[in-house]
Amino acid sequence: MNRQAQAAILFLTGAALLHAGFTDLYLRYVKAGLQPLLLASGAVLIVAALATVWYEWRGRGDHDTGDAHDDHGHHGGDAHDDHGHTHREPRISWLLVLPLLALILVAPPALGSYSAMRTGTALQQPYGYNKLPATGPLDLNVVDYATRAVYDHGRNLKGREIKVTGFVALDRSGAPYLVRMALNCCAADAQPVKIALTGKIPPVLQPDKWLEITGSYTARQTRDPVNNGPVPYLKVASAAPVATPKDPYDESWNN
Repeated sequence: MNRQAQAAILFLTGAALLHAGFTDLYLRYVKAGLQPLLLASGAVLIVAALATVWYEWRGRGDHDTGDAHDDHGHHGGDAHDDHGHTHREPRISWLLVLPLLALILVAPPALGSYSAMRTGTALQQPYGYNKLPATGPLDLNVVDYATRAVYDHGRNLKGREIKVTGFVALDRSGAPYLVRMALNCCAADAQPVKIALTGKIPPVLQPDKWLEITGSYTARQTRDPVNNGPVPYLKVASAAPVATPKDPYDESWNN
């Protein structure tokens, strides 16, 4: 792989990062707070690519000026030693193109029920809780409801109408859960937080479909069969399908 090819790969990778960073695509890979770093990385790669091309062009100009009489029959990306012997660059270096093609051509879906039901709940006791409104329905995320139900014993949830949004997951027995994948920095470390559902559950539930559940707190709990972690229940009053959110991951568990 010659310098021009290296520069092209750097440039395309940087452009792909900028494209992902300026659209919602980056949310499939990293948390929203890392967007500035992603954009900066893309910009650095593009600058490095342009610098590589400039130095290569300047080096060729100096070589042509000082060594015009020296002709060893250079070809493409071949390297030459002092005896004029040709050495080809290792072809395995072209494998570096594969991650670039994956980034450009394949937009992976967000992690869903398959991963969630094969990974134990990542519920953690928080340092504190945000103050809830005194009246009206409570619009909570999965992590907030689960932590309040388990570790705060539903102290501020009792008697309140609660709305929670997440995707559906079913265990081997068909028991339904409402799940959100929580992450620290990127999709590679995403782990599920689960809420078991009881009450007026829709008769037909499809895994990975997003629902807005309206219901109420119940003290009932179960244990995750994967890691024995606590899983609270939510008593369902109604359920409505919703579109997949722009950011499918929940970042509140480590905030």
